[in-house]
Amino acid sequence: MSNELTPSQTIGPFYFGTLIKAYRHDLAPPGVAGERIDIVLSLHDADGAVVPDGLFEIWQANSHGRYNHPEDRRNLPLDPGFDGFGRASTYTDGCSHFSTIKPGRVPWPEGGLQAPHINVSIFARGLLNRLATRLYFDGDPANAEDPVLKMIEPKRRATLLAKRDAEGMWRLPIRLGGPNETVFFDC
Repeated sequence: MSNELTPSQTIGPFYFGTLIKAYRHDLAPPGVAGERIDIVLSLHDADGAVVPDGLFEIWQANSHGRYNHPEDRRNLPLDPGFDGFGRASTYTDGCSHFSTIKPGRVPWPEGGLQAPHINVSIFARGLLNRLATRLYFDGDPANAEDPVLKMIEPKRRATLLAKRDAEGMWRLPIRLGGPNETVFFDC
């Protein structure tokens, strides 16, 4: 048996509807503390066309600003039934829907607090690895002091700001390329 490296493969395919409502689109069952919110993520390719067979994963702190993770040992409450993780494939319109709570602020390792945000991973055909980005809430006063947003060129920050629509849903388009490409982070 050879121990040589094998060629890299693209991620997927993901088939429409395989994970929708079947796995983790509702992160906050009744009784979880915090402001309930609905999020709609949409996935677009470099030409602006929707990607109907992508996959989103989200991870977030609870409303107190604590992650349900063994390394987060801060003296803040954890909510039973809320682990802060969600996963859903995109619909034919390129969208995924999540119901959750607005996360609290978490500390930045070098001091200060981060603005409320949700970590987003993207998996789609043609990608060799997952892409990582963040969702921030447009209009949140804490955005002005967020250390991650401050590192991003001001005109590109808008690619991370979800906007609230007339129905109260927070919407964020994720663009894999093109002139309005979303800011992605090394992971």
